[in-house]
Amino acid sequence: MKQYILSIDQGTSSTKTLIFNAQGQVVAKGSEPLQTLYLKDGFVEQDPEGIYQNVLISVEKCLNDFENKSFDRSDIKACGISNQRETFVIWDKNGKPLHNAVVWQCKRSISICERLKKEGFETEVKEKTGLIIDPYFSGTKLLWLYENTPSVQEAILAGEAYFGTVDTWILYKLTKGQSYFTDYTNASRTLFFNLKTLDWDRDLLKKWGLETLNLPELKPSAAHFGESRFENLFDTPLSISSMIGDSHAAVFGEGCFEAGTAKATMGTGCSILMNIGNTPKLSENGMLTTICWSIEGRVDYAFEGAIVSCGATIEWLKNEMGLFKDSRETEAIATSVADNNGVYLIPAFSGLGAPHWDMNRKASISGLTFDCTKNHIVRAALESIPYQIKDVILAMEQDAALPLSTLNTDGGITSNTFIMQFLADLLGISIENIGIGDVSALGVAYLAGLKIGVYKDLDTLKSFNANKTNYIPQANRNSVLLCYEAWTVALKNGKSK
Repeated sequence: MKQYILSIDQGTSSTKTLIFNAQGQVVAKGSEPLQTLYLKDGFVEQDPEGIYQNVLISVEKCLNDFENKSFDRSDIKACGISNQRETFVIWDKNGKPLHNAVVWQCKRSISICERLKKEGFETEVKEKTGLIIDPYFSGTKLLWLYENTPSVQEAILAGEAYFGTVDTWILYKLTKGQSYFTDYTNASRTLFFNLKTLDWDRDLLKKWGLETLNLPELKPSAAHFGESRFENLFDTPLSISSMIGDSHAAVFGEGCFEAGTAKATMGTGCSILMNIGNTPKLSENGMLTTICWSIEGRVDYAFEGAIVSCGATIEWLKNEMGLFKDSRETEAIATSVADNNGVYLIPAFSGLGAPHWDMNRKASISGLTFDCTKNHIVRAALESIPYQIKDVILAMEQDAALPLSTLNTDGGITSNTFIMQFLADLLGISIENIGIGDVSALGVAYLAGLKIGVYKDLDTLKSFNANKTNYIPQANRNSVLLCYEAWTVALKNGKSK
């Protein structure tokens, strides 16, 4: 019997839909770009109905690809939804949006955050939610709408406003308003979710005047969320069997099933999540605590750290400094010299993220002498990526009292073997890459397949990822470790006042 899983990965710039077979392999794909409104004063929005239509178009494209390859859509047994995380929609009792979706990038709530900090909420928010008070998270932006948009405030006060992250909105639309759910990972990005009780924190909501806000029912990431015919794209209703935030889906897709495993998505910036087991722990070193992933009967937690500039540093050297024409040249450039010749590039072009959180820091290059060449600068830029990852990993290990056993990687930078080998040497552990670009889609497909029995268990999923590329630490790591010591000195010397 042929069985397939439909996987929707709804991102900020597009929706990708993939179909996976019972062996975890991609058999069809469709993608549709999504418009984002970048408005004045750092406001970022999307049209809620546009998001829904974008999903349907992406799904239809994928189904057409599926059938063009002589597959039968009746063999698709379930659907999973992965989504851009902190973006949210608020709608009325009739399902009509009260405002555009407010995107995770939006900065409208900076003043709200400053006020909440002055009112002394920082410690309570961290202890309950694992997060910091920041415009990045949904809650502060919803407070801004409540205080600045009369229609939103009126609906909330009347108990007729319905809040949901993008997964909840898509689910609500697909089921014609019959399903109003979210999973623990998306809830954990709102500032409203209590990590210890696994429920909405009604005390915080009351203190912020939001006690009459309708919030979706909470479920594990793999659960029965409802069913839909996808506006008649299917003849019979398809079970929606998983929902999860995209970064968390990637952790699951990478196979981070045990405490001490982590994933790093290496792109423009770098997002690192480390599985810390079944108990939430608060960070003392600049990490966020969040839900890692969940299935029925099991909830794993994670530390999360964000690095601001990785691939962006390489792009700056190419576009602004003109040191090379194609980023793919950098690997050969870096290996053309024996070492970095004492050159260190601190890529604080937009400040430094975790674990330093020095957003006033400026980028710098130190250690230049007359015998330095552009090749040393390029090598220093590439080395800055593993250095920053090690900074985050060390903080996570200290907070979790748990050594990192494996680092799984994805993203465009993983094609640079110099960076990957340097990272393995620096961390002293195996660095693994499964070689699949759409890891979030893979993770949510795994979860949906687990729920309906297409995939037997976690051990079965591990076997699908057996053909990884592994970078093993070289025997002599001393020179790399000495370079890291010099990196930490360069960091301290350039610290903003």
